[in-house]
Amino acid sequence: LLLKADVSIGTDVEKMIGSVLDQWEYVDILVNNAGIIRDKLLMFLDEEDWDRVVEVNLKGTYLCSRAIIKTMIARRFGRIINITSPSALTGRAGQTNYSASKGGIISFTKSLSKEMARLGITVNAVCPGIVSTPMIEDLDQETKSNLLNMIPMGKFGEPEDIAWAVLFLASEKAGYITGQVLAADGGLT
Repeated sequence: LLLKADVSIGTDVEKMIGSVLDQWEYVDILVNNAGIIRDKLLMFLDEEDWDRVVEVNLKGTYLCSRAIIKTMIARRFGRIINITSPSALTGRAGQTNYSASKGGIISFTKSLSKEMARLGITVNAVCPGIVSTPMIEDLDQETKSNLLNMIPMGKFGEPEDIAWAVLFLASEKAGYITGQVLAADGGLT
């Protein structure tokens, strides 16, 4: 099932989740992974870029979670895993909007976990570090070296490293874990 939606628009999210539920009746696991960046120093950051990042990253997490939570409550089971960022934990120059949105996701995660804990639903977050993706591969060697020097393990993560963290939190082995932020970042934070 391939769906396209703007997660910052409630009607798009409701339509997307409706299509999923029409196909499968319920959802056990929701991974909120949509995110964008619009990096600029605060003095150059316009309101439109601030709003768009917060709308997609934070509001999108809220809308997707809200759209699916009733089916999880009805089954008294669910796993919600929100993707955040080291910037949420440490801040980063030029990313006030992004850091605030991802920090909001951490607070959202912790609050929602308390609402859902007695209903059999866990809510956690994964905080991926710098991951080897085409975007990283396209950087010049000096920039890559500077990034590597920031990571105590001295290497970029692989997409699979993040997938394993998400898979663990989605599994029954993580059934007693809720409201937590799992940093898969090579020691960056």
